[in-house]
Amino acid sequence: MTTLKNKSIIDIEDLSIEEVNSILDLAETYSKQNRQRNVPYNKLQGLGLINVFFENSTRTLMSFELAGKKLGMHTVNMSVSNSSLQKGETLRDTIKTLESMLADVIVIRHSQNGVIKMIDDMVDCCVINAGNGTNSHPTQALLDALSIRNKLGTLKGIKVAICGDIRHSRVARSNIKLIKMLGGDVNIIAPKELIPSGIDNWGVSVFNDMDEGIKNCDVIMMLRLQMERMQETKISDKQAYHKLYGLNHERLENAKKDVLVMHPGPINRGVEISAELADDAERTLINYQVEMGVAVRMACLDLLTTKKQK
Repeated sequence: MTTLKNKSIIDIEDLSIEEVNSILDLAETYSKQNRQRNVPYNKLQGLGLINVFFENSTRTLMSFELAGKKLGMHTVNMSVSNSSLQKGETLRDTIKTLESMLADVIVIRHSQNGVIKMIDDMVDCCVINAGNGTNSHPTQALLDALSIRNKLGTLKGIKVAICGDIRHSRVARSNIKLIKMLGGDVNIIAPKELIPSGIDNWGVSVFNDMDEGIKNCDVIMMLRLQMERMQETKISDKQAYHKLYGLNHERLENAKKDVLVMHPGPINRGVEISAELADDAERTLINYQVEMGVAVRMACLDLLTTKKQK
């Protein structure tokens, strides 16, 4: 098992292929143990985990909390709205305060690109990026990779279609990096206004036609429209968007018969994916991804704190 060379996980590019595989291997072990439910861990007993989320979250926040508790960590979720930040305290002072409480790991979600790297530079404890602006979401990419690997055996040589609001998606950016790192190819599918500038340098194939983009793909990964991030571009007619870029059972007829359907959540039913398909457990991995998220975050916490373990 490889020890991570960096003290934190800020971006997929911070990890080597060997480190990624170590995380996925350990996460696979944890996922099997989690299903047994009665296996005591307590491997990180006595270590402290603080979750600091400046943006709303269900899956990421709860899975980090559960991951920490399963490993025996003292886990605290900081309420940003009730913190001294509302009294004018600077972000730096808040983070240094948390570090002074002997936090071993601080997990952070923030809306501004670059903020989490800045925080990592100012503290000695481990930092995990739980979603940073439109820039990166490394643990989401890792759990998606684990989900694919468990179902297909490998990511090498597979083709993944990532469909929807690419422009504002940190999930898309991290997944593209990781899928390519592990030997896969990526199709990007979106209307022109939701394609990021500089896409030609990403090493992906770009499609504006959904039916063409999903052909011969092993995985279709849907993304929600991030209306809260849209300033220059607004998608006003969601019904029209679904007709062109939404995934449903009918559109799946254009893809491989055994194609895997994924979505990081939260889902906008009837916009990027139909309610019927979202609830079809035989065709989608949506809930499976959530399960793998707990295991991946357990593995990240474990490997980052190796030197602190008794």
